[in-house]
Amino acid sequence: MEAIVLAGGLGTRLAHVVADVPKPMAPVSGTPFLQHILDHLVQQGVSHIVLAVGYKKEAITSYFQNSYRGVPISYSVEESPLLTGGAIKQALAYCREDPVFISNGDTLFDVDYAQMMAAHQAAHADISIAVKPMEQVGRYGRVAFDQDMRVQSFHEKGFCEKGAINGGVYLLQRGVVDTITANKFSFEKDVMEDHPAGKRIFACPSAGYFIDIGVPEDYEKAQKDFQERR
Repeated sequence: MEAIVLAGGLGTRLAHVVADVPKPMAPVSGTPFLQHILDHLVQQGVSHIVLAVGYKKEAITSYFQNSYRGVPISYSVEESPLLTGGAIKQALAYCREDPVFISNGDTLFDVDYAQMMAAHQAAHADISIAVKPMEQVGRYGRVAFDQDMRVQSFHEKGFCEKGAINGGVYLLQRGVVDTITANKFSFEKDVMEDHPAGKRIFACPSAGYFIDIGVPEDYEKAQKDFQERR
């Protein structure tokens, strides 16, 4: 299995809390958050990791260098921001397998990758999305899917008693973005949310631990959570 981690984020909402490092390198319980993500990838059996980097990339490349816990690392460098879709498209050039896992560099979702791969292949999916069932949903957008887990629509952020959120982990058939001629585009809006009925997009619900450090409140929650996990 191969995985791309989108680690080029500016982290503007965390700037006054964590300065001088890219968001994925924000320390959580004394360790860069990105390292916690890589630990999970290694545990799930990923054999090659591509880090899509940009803003202050040297902080990442100098820390992890060319491998982590025996797993080789490649770097896809954005000379200018490509948005999530452009970053994925460029990073796929470093991958050989199909499909490829994609993970956001500011979220950790404890998903069973083997289980997700099996469901993806059984559904002949173009894209599989790991979703997290939640109550009192407000901060995140929601993913609506039918009884066969096929995604029907995406809903913007807004309060909802119950819903499944996009957990920031995807399994992608590379042909989905290979055909896009633009170099800069949003994976979420231009690929998934643009006519989802025209693609085979499936949800993979998981009850695993989920944290997004994109805002100060959840960054502080991550500190407490990881201290307790240790």
